[in-house]
Amino acid sequence: MKYLLLVPCLLLACTSVVFAGDDPAGEAPKKEEPKAEERKEEPKAEEPEFATIDKRAPEFTLKNAKGDEVKLSGFADKIVVIEWINFDCPYVRKHYDGGAMNATRKKYAEKGVVWLLVCSSAPGKEGHFTGEALTTRIEKEGCDAACYLIDEDGKVGLKYKARTTPHMFVIDKKGVLRYQGAIDNVKSAKKEDIEGATNYVSAALDEVLADKIVSTKETKPYG
Repeated sequence: MKYLLLVPCLLLACTSVVFAGDDPAGEAPKKEEPKAEERKEEPKAEEPEFATIDKRAPEFTLKNAKGDEVKLSGFADKIVVIEWINFDCPYVRKHYDGGAMNATRKKYAEKGVVWLLVCSSAPGKEGHFTGEALTTRIEKEGCDAACYLIDEDGKVGLKYKARTTPHMFVIDKKGVLRYQGAIDNVKSAKKEDIEGATNYVSAALDEVLADKIVSTKETKPYG
């Protein structure tokens, strides 16, 4: 189900070391190694304004269904999947009604992968739930309330250019975006089409877990 994110776009010394003169033997002075505490850490990769393949994934903070704040950076050294979600979208239903999405999530959770759901549905729009209705729906769908993140104003969706549900993202342990796009290669809302389809997310996760370069880095999301 396509949705529009109607939110305003916000544009987001050298140190010199002086050594003493030559030693009595006439040998050139040796450069001293900096002490451990003086050594500077390598700078982190620059974070782009929008989600970009092979660049750091944009940081965000959202509240989950329990009311707790969740930061993407809180999962440092973890592989993270972000799934844009709208439980009432027929293309989401394709992967939930037969249990395929939950089975995939469980499979990779056992390998240490964090799986976050982000809902950018605005109040009053399809897929938006609050309070007990949200808690009940999350339980019904077999998801974890702690990993269901609410993006009512669509600002995080805008950062990630999330256009459809589901729209999938895979981030490696260094916080670098390695895959974005569709969950599979069969653009239909029929759960019968899952069997035999190429699951791009599973393929990307397998390669990231094996420290390999992701073969298919981007695809066009459908929904």
